[in-house]
Amino acid sequence: MELKVEAKVENVDALTTAVNECLERMGCSMRSMTQIDIALDELFSNVCNYAYEGEPGHVNVRISEVQDGNAVRITLEDSGIPFDPLKQKDPDVSKSIHERAIGGLGIFMVKRTMDDVLYEYRDGLNMLTVIKSL
Repeated sequence: MELKVEAKVENVDALTTAVNECLERMGCSMRSMTQIDIALDELFSNVCNYAYEGEPGHVNVRISEVQDGNAVRITLEDSGIPFDPLKQKDPDVSKSIHERAIGGLGIFMVKRTMDDVLYEYRDGLNMLTVIKSL
């Protein structure tokens, strides 16, 4: 399944609904679906807020089954500013919320809840892929 979504935060619900319909057809567990929803919310919101610097843009979302239908691969592609969130240092979660630096917790949660998270910049596109067992 492929979707092209305008990079606006208010479109996250429509994106999540479309992805969930696909995940349900794949037989995704409720736990995995919830974790995927949270990851998509974070990743899509980051693109909306930072990739295009206030200019209009789109996010292409591709969803496919992998590993003989035991997992799902979701790739978000945008033509915004090149940015690899996986290179960012993980926040020190041993510190209290008041002691921690702002930012980084969302991608940290994505890395912790997904089975794999991959980034590539190719042909003018940021490509961030998450893989999660169904």
